[in-house]
Amino acid sequence: MIDLKAARSEPDRWRAALARKGASTDFDTLLDADTRWRELIPKVDELRSRTKLKGKPSPEELESLQRIKAELKEAEDELAAAEADRDAALAAVPNPPHESVPEGETEDDAELVRAWGEPAALDGPREHTEIGRFDMDRAARISGARFGYVIGDSARVAMALYRFALDHLVSAGFTPVIPPVLVREEAMYGTGFFPTERSNIYALEADGLYLTGTSEVALASLHMGEILDESELPLRYAGFSTNFRREAGASGKDTRGMFRVHQFNKVEMFVFLRPEESWDEHERMLALEEEFVQALGLPYRVMNVAAGDLGASAAKKYDIEAWFPFQGRFRELTSCSNTTDFQSRRLGIRYRGEHGLEHPHTLNGTMVTDRALLAILENFQGEVPAVLAQYGAPAKVSS
Repeated sequence: MIDLKAARSEPDRWRAALARKGASTDFDTLLDADTRWRELIPKVDELRSRTKLKGKPSPEELESLQRIKAELKEAEDELAAAEADRDAALAAVPNPPHESVPEGETEDDAELVRAWGEPAALDGPREHTEIGRFDMDRAARISGARFGYVIGDSARVAMALYRFALDHLVSAGFTPVIPPVLVREEAMYGTGFFPTERSNIYALEADGLYLTGTSEVALASLHMGEILDESELPLRYAGFSTNFRREAGASGKDTRGMFRVHQFNKVEMFVFLRPEESWDEHERMLALEEEFVQALGLPYRVMNVAAGDLGASAAKKYDIEAWFPFQGRFRELTSCSNTTDFQSRRLGIRYRGEHGLEHPHTLNGTMVTDRALLAILENFQGEVPAVLAQYGAPAKVSS
């Protein structure tokens, strides 16, 4: 959540920033709800003070006390309703974008930061499903559309990618984690996926649990409600998990192959650190992603995502888009976001520093997903990067 105290002190600046995410109306709704809540507090306090009588009350005082208690009950109910309205309004306001984020609302509005590698001029490039071994027809029988089996050499390359990504991060000071993929609602809310992304999340309603679409949720919630010591920071985690997304609103998009599916694997970076270090850390995490993609030899470009295309929690996000020859275009391979103190406030995470209790900044970034396997197959048409051989990958994929 945003820093409401800071927003009250500079409403015009916050409103202008949030307008870039299309959230200025939500912000005004929050300020109105907050004003109503604050106006009721002194009324309740005054009524409470009048219920405290000194000495033995007279019959008249007792009669007056009953009236005051009735008024107090009504005022407390009103205050509780106002607080609920304020909290609901606060949950709807996203993190304002950083000033370096470009204007716009769609992926086409993203700003090119840099590019690396030259897309190969292939004569009749084949799609990944023609090169690797994937079985979406049999998967559809048991799971429905947008599921697939990854089999044989393709599975070996995928596993090698995860191992390579984890080793890459461990060497950079990250601690590997295999987190839960089922979480409670407070974890989804705390990371900003609820309420805005609820339609994309699979729910186990009987158990009050949700399947995560990224290990970011579990890694962010690892220290939920805790007070950390400043000496512990930064905390850097590398999570491996299977992830699930309903892909609501993706009807008709990427219906071919394994590019957009409901279940996939991912190695994710997550960092807790002091606010003054977070923007340098964001660039460091992006550099780690680029080193990984370069080691695979995949042509790519780095995009600074437009303000209106950012998720609720992100103040800034970079996407690395790899070249997909069969599609003849660049497609998202990884992302890297700075969520500032938005998630740590919602999750109740603080650290004890020299100036008292503060909220750490949190950042997340993809190191690898199954899309990297697809990009390798399409760019090299079955040949496998030599760097993956040490992790058991074959030199060439057979279908």
